[in-house]
Amino acid sequence: MRYLLSLLFCLLAGVAQAAPAKAYMSIIIDDLGQSSERDSRTLALPGPVTMAIMPDTPHATDFAHQAHKAGRTVILHMPMDPATGPYAWHPGIALDELARRLDAALVKVPYAAGINNHMGSRMTAQREPMTWLMGELQRRHLFFVDSRTSAATVAAAEAQALGLAHLSRDVFLDDVRTNEAIAGQLRLGIEVARKQGSAVLIGHPYPQTLSVLAQEIPRLKSQGIELISLRQMIAERGNQAMPAHGRQGRYTNASPLRKQ
Repeated sequence: MRYLLSLLFCLLAGVAQAAPAKAYMSIIIDDLGQSSERDSRTLALPGPVTMAIMPDTPHATDFAHQAHKAGRTVILHMPMDPATGPYAWHPGIALDELARRLDAALVKVPYAAGINNHMGSRMTAQREPMTWLMGELQRRHLFFVDSRTSAATVAAAEAQALGLAHLSRDVFLDDVRTNEAIAGQLRLGIEVARKQGSAVLIGHPYPQTLSVLAQEIPRLKSQGIELISLRQMIAERGNQAMPAHGRQGRYTNASPLRKQ
């Protein structure tokens, strides 16, 4: 009996001291290229944080060069309706004009490994241009990240139908711009990662967001969270939809007319 109690105590102690089960997280910072000071602070964040650069910003090209030289993943933060500006995509624009705007945006953001949508709640719900975009990204060997600014988005579903490397965002960090709220969203991201094995988070270069991330990213490992690049996350997820975005790995908004 004494031996069994001793064995049980050792087993319980071992469980208490065991490291948390590993889960994966990727973090994207959007809206870069507007401020050299904020861009620099973002680039100084520890770990493989992805830099999403807007094409219609004064420092887009210079910062893309800096980020690439620093070994960070660069993606094009593509403006989509209701965003405005010379690169923005809007419903009703002809495909050849959408192509011209995409070409011009990629010139402004060199070294882009993929794109994600800036705004886009209306545009990402348009199936025809999203289908065209995914085919174009496939041709260019670029990946797509659906920022999921609307539940009506079909972008990730079209990427999946084509077999394009893609991801969907799980958590926005800073809809509320306070340190407390952002820290809370980061904790939510950790919970999501533990529950489903991975989480993709998107934030912005607000001073509060950068402050929280600079403090908390070094603590992720002790919480069983491994911060990984977007390409690693794409490989980890294998183009599958997460439970909040679909069923049995397929997106809820997949076209009923297309087999996947």
